[in-house]
Amino acid sequence: MLFNSVAFLIFFPVVAILFYVVPHRFRWIALLIASYYFYMSWDAYLVFLILGTTVISYAAGLIIEKTDKKAIKTTAMIIAVASSLLVLFFFKYFNFLSSSISALIRSFGIPMSDFGLNVLLPVGISFYTFQTLSYVIDVYKCKIKAERHFGYYALFVSFFPQLVAGPIERPENLLPQLKTERKFNSENLRIGLKFTVVGFFKKIVIADTIGIAVNAVYNDPANASGLGVALATVLFAVQILCDFDGYTNIAIGVAKMLGFDLMKNFDNPYSARSIKEFWGRWHISLSTWFRDYVYIPLGGNRCAKPRHLFNLFITFVLSGLWHGADWTFVIWGALHGFYQIIGNITSDPRKRLRQKIKLEDSAMLPVWQKAITFMLVCFAWIFFRANSIIECGILLKALFTDWTLSFTYIESTFESMKIGGTAFLFGLTGIFLLYSVSKRIDRLEGVRYCRVAYVGQGEYGIFAYTLLTVLVAVVWVYLASQTGFGNSFIYFQF
Repeated sequence: MLFNSVAFLIFFPVVAILFYVVPHRFRWIALLIASYYFYMSWDAYLVFLILGTTVISYAAGLIIEKTDKKAIKTTAMIIAVASSLLVLFFFKYFNFLSSSISALIRSFGIPMSDFGLNVLLPVGISFYTFQTLSYVIDVYKCKIKAERHFGYYALFVSFFPQLVAGPIERPENLLPQLKTERKFNSENLRIGLKFTVVGFFKKIVIADTIGIAVNAVYNDPANASGLGVALATVLFAVQILCDFDGYTNIAIGVAKMLGFDLMKNFDNPYSARSIKEFWGRWHISLSTWFRDYVYIPLGGNRCAKPRHLFNLFITFVLSGLWHGADWTFVIWGALHGFYQIIGNITSDPRKRLRQKIKLEDSAMLPVWQKAITFMLVCFAWIFFRANSIIECGILLKALFTDWTLSFTYIESTFESMKIGGTAFLFGLTGIFLLYSVSKRIDRLEGVRYCRVAYVGQGEYGIFAYTLLTVLVAVVWVYLASQTGFGNSFIYFQF
């Protein structure tokens, strides 16, 4: 069930009404049924997968907490972690590993056919698997106590607003909220509606519209020009942000209308002045997960410099692999790891150089740093978006060789992207306008991890509500024209 579907527009109001009508002691049942129904709407058999993962991690948490024997604790933790990772591997990585091994064998001249399993990737498996892993590991490390109420724990794993694409919630944040009695609050409704409408606008009006031009180039790389690849890549940077941040906004808004606070997942990532800062602003729930459960356990930066850089690189390679079972994602993650290594090694020399030429306090320095960071991120997006390694090579060749300064060349590029020049410039203006307005509203209303200070009076309140009304009208027009229905979110494939 997609957020941008008629089914969800009917499903959520019904759930919200039942949630506030049902007595508090039974609300977890109502939410759990709603969450499982939401997940089963994709495929009814998926319920056995999420239920099995939930039961194993729940039992492991209880065993770890109840026993005093280190060996039993460790065994329970390993079984829970291994079982979750094996399920993830089977559905997401088996075919990738099999085809990679077959290709390697064929490279030695040995005939070998690809062997794959005809299984679909269960939606959301990467997200709820990471939630169960963090729960078991945190119980093992005595950071949290094991949850004894199976119903609340099952709801933590399957909570429908963030089930299929995050944010990846931590048990210490979400579990206590699920147990706290919630009363209807008009302020929560106002905040939730704002996040939801802005999320729909980002997804339906911007991301899906831009996606037409992006797909025209990336799905036909043989006919792409250098200008087309460059424009499509920049547009994809905007598309994936609006698509994923739009989903996150809707998830936060829907949860807020029920009285729950989900963590902030994006913080203007394209305003980052370094790749390190970018990853502190992009997909925050995932980047902090890899920091806490991969990077730090590997040794983090509390080790020799070479090992520290190795830890950085491996963490980003695994992050790339998490995103997809394809070498394009591995290279994308490795490229970001390489960026981090170069940035780390050159940090002090670059700072001394800036001080020497008196650029440290220059007003142009932040602009330059943001521009360079954005270009590096966009270059990496080529590997992320390309359909295959071969097509990635074709796109890169066009980007670096196929350029001609002529009106005909520019016109044909826009035609191949299925957009006119005027529409393209108008679209970019709208994107930057929304970006500027969103920053202003967020600053005025004190948005931080969905704990929003109320601003409902004065010119700022009028401004915010006027913008919200306009966004509602635009989203409604897109929904009425049916262009907003049925387009899946990009991160659903991960």
